[in-house]
Amino acid sequence: MDALIEALAWYFFQDPVFGIGNFLLAALMWTMLGRFLLGLFVPPDWDFYIWRFFRKVTDPVIALVRPITPSFMIEGLMPLVAVWWLIAARIAWWILCRLLGLATTVDSPF
Repeated sequence: MDALIEALAWYFFQDPVFGIGNFLLAALMWTMLGRFLLGLFVPPDWDFYIWRFFRKVTDPVIALVRPITPSFMIEGLMPLVAVWWLIAARIAWWILCRLLGLATTVDSPF
């Protein structure tokens, strides 16, 4: 357990710009996937607090993705389209941080 805590501390404090940015994009991506999966089982107008949380967090991302998505895309699949764009954003974030020297390298201690 100490090795895990040490590795996480190194990840976030050695390269905090890359680590925190990547963490936020990953959390948003998994929240979007959770919204899609929960949306398979609940009605779109469900008023439970968990569904409201998912919608409140992910609606801005879907609003950003909607203009660049073809019009034939089904509304229920928009969270998956957003997940795809978030994966692309994480890759772009890593490339940008790597070019600026802010991302971890392969020779890191963990």
